[in-house]
Amino acid sequence: MSLDWLLGPQLVAFAEAGFEVIGMSAPGPHAERLRSMGIAHVGLRYATRAIAFHRDAAALAELYHHFRRLRSSIVHTHNPKPGVYGRIAARLARVPVVVNTQHGLYATPGDPLRRRALVYSIERVAAACSDAELVQNVEDRDTLARLGVPDDKLTVLGNGIDLSRFDPRRFSATERAGARAELLSAIARPHPPDQSGDDLVSEPVIVGLIGRLVVEKGYREVFAAAGYLRRVAPEVRLVIIGPEDPDKHDAISQPECAAAKALGNVGFLGLRHDVERLYTGMDLYLLASHREGFPRSAMEASAMGLPVVATDIRGCRQVVDHGHTGLLVPVHDPVAIAEAVTY
Repeated sequence: MSLDWLLGPQLVAFAEAGFEVIGMSAPGPHAERLRSMGIAHVGLRYATRAIAFHRDAAALAELYHHFRRLRSSIVHTHNPKPGVYGRIAARLARVPVVVNTQHGLYATPGDPLRRRALVYSIERVAAACSDAELVQNVEDRDTLARLGVPDDKLTVLGNGIDLSRFDPRRFSATERAGARAELLSAIARPHPPDQSGDDLVSEPVIVGLIGRLVVEKGYREVFAAAGYLRRVAPEVRLVIIGPEDPDKHDAISQPECAAAKALGNVGFLGLRHDVERLYTGMDLYLLASHREGFPRSAMEASAMGLPVVATDIRGCRQVVDHGHTGLLVPVHDPVAIAEAVTY
């Protein structure tokens, strides 16, 4: 999934520049999409998104053998788990150049000391196996420097989106109206009529959210905020676009989604590949994440001209200019989310 959605254009650019590019990940439906882009794929038998240390150790050994067999010249790792065991495997296999892109350290300054100590220790060991660490935000760069990662290894890469794709001028008024109607169709039923003045609401305010259905994306706080908004701002509708992610330990359960939908102001559209069109039907974009590197969805929403409400965390602070392009709110705070949405 990450090779396809997150890195697809980068891999194609590498291939067009003359590199022989091979993606490695767990097998699945996205492998065929990579092949259609001209990118070879090696399926890893033991790679998993779940917490399973024995499988991670097996994946490290598996990668080591592939790197030796392929005589890889460069290994470029991404994401928390493969970023760790991939760097170690590449160095053990004596790959000449090892690069890691840090998509947001897996611990934040607000996490318990035990978690921070574990994550930072592991990252320090893995960073010792790389030649370059490409970091998406300055805060993670400073953290890695404090951990002792040499300054000449660290480069703030930032993040980017395709502004020719995320351009509101591409869409007509008719297309915008159609996107808006589709977003509203995700709401299971009209907002409960027992709310005072609800019958007077003529135009809903559509708040969009895009992301995998995991706790880390702040959906539990969003659901709680929706309950508050149901009382104080009956015109607000929250529409969530994104797939379930059952392999993750913090996956949002189906009963949780059903309870949110039953509120009457929350809807789910599932996985979509036309988000640039759907942005045009929104009035506001919301990102309630607990952890980010440099969030693309907030960048996309901003490029489409939407104000953004986001949590005040690293990454989001680099995207949202508080009070100008949107509002930053404390993490884990449903009331603050609701108040910002109704600001």
